[in-house]
Amino acid sequence: MFEIGPSLREAREKRGLSEEDVHKAIRIRPRYLNALEEERWEQLPGEAYTKGFLRTYAEFLGLNGNLYVDEFNSRHVWREDGPLVHEALAPVGAPRIGIMRPLVAILAIVAIVAAVAAWQLHRSSGPKTHPPAGTPASHPAPRSKKAAKAAGKPALKHVALPTHGVLAATRGRVWLLVRAGGPNGTVLFTGFLEQGQTYPLSVTTTRPVWIRIGAPWNLDVRLGGKLLRGLPTSVGNVLLTPRGLRPG
Repeated sequence: MFEIGPSLREAREKRGLSEEDVHKAIRIRPRYLNALEEERWEQLPGEAYTKGFLRTYAEFLGLNGNLYVDEFNSRHVWREDGPLVHEALAPVGAPRIGIMRPLVAILAIVAIVAAVAAWQLHRSSGPKTHPPAGTPASHPAPRSKKAAKAAGKPALKHVALPTHGVLAATRGRVWLLVRAGGPNGTVLFTGFLEQGQTYPLSVTTTRPVWIRIGAPWNLDVRLGGKLLRGLPTSVGNVLLTPRGLRPG
């Protein structure tokens, strides 16, 4: 085990960053950053947001985001099935929660089955109407071949592509030139990342990021928390898109 909050604060202070600096870089409000560093989990907007904030903040500081989320999970297991009152404090003769829940569920199922049966009985006993003699029976309009073919295909599941990237000087000093869109785009960053420093990126399908790297063997590129492969072995250029790296 390790201290989540103090280690985040120590990493931030080592880089000379204020909470406002971090907010400008990764768009997490300073009060949430402070709650993470103080481990005041009740002041964060839910478990899913807490895990996302932890991963993003840690990776921005050059730390292992998954390690922080795992540590959070190991400390905060959500136990929704436990008894609300300890057995020693429950009044004599009071039903136990563990018995009441299955009983309530069974009663609910019985009620639903009874309601469905009553509805079917009422429907079968009601007057049946028939079309007048000579009235042609209605048939559903035939679908076109194209519509029938489309109906037979399963719907494609849309998978959201990651947009949050991080450049990390993991093994030594790295010189970088970062441009939005391509080699002639707006300069986002130029200079050195010292070992342990990181630079966050926002990447979309319409706005990839072009990067010239002076010492690629010292650099790690992560997208959505996943380490990417495809960096050059010598000074060179790459293009970072939501689908990964490719030569630039």
